[in-house]
Amino acid sequence: MENQEFRRVYKNLDQLILILLILVLPLFGMIYLYQSSGEITWNLPELPLFVGQLLYGSGIGLLFAQFLLFRKRMKVVSQDDELLAKLKIYANATRERYLMLFVIALICSVGLLFFGSAIYNVIFAVALFFFSVAKPTPERIKKLLKLNKEDAEIIRLASRPD
Repeated sequence: MENQEFRRVYKNLDQLILILLILVLPLFGMIYLYQSSGEITWNLPELPLFVGQLLYGSGIGLLFAQFLLFRKRMKVVSQDDELLAKLKIYANATRERYLMLFVIALICSVGLLFFGSAIYNVIFAVALFFFSVAKPTPERIKKLLKLNKEDAEIIRLASRPD
């Protein structure tokens, strides 16, 4: 029964990450292609430069925040906690991290749409880097939670397809 709980936590986290990626990649891609072509005009209102600075400042700030908050959440995990408790702490921290990355990607999409600045491409690329590098894998979970071999094997089995 407990193995099913590990599987449920892992699968829910994996599904959330995929859904967020599926939502954000086409959105940013379409806006990027729209900006690159230069042929289609949507007659968007011209926003003040302050708004653009606020957008890319918040994008950069959130990039740092997601990294630091995740590290802080992982320091809370103690070696005395049971495996399921550790996994839930990890899952909540990862969920929070990916929601922040999703917001960053949305900020970049809006910023690129209205301002067309390359800084939004760079911020989006860094967010995608974190999307891919921070993806939960059994090996990553083992390392971050400092699991022993038995617990690592339980996580590996929970991550396998049904």
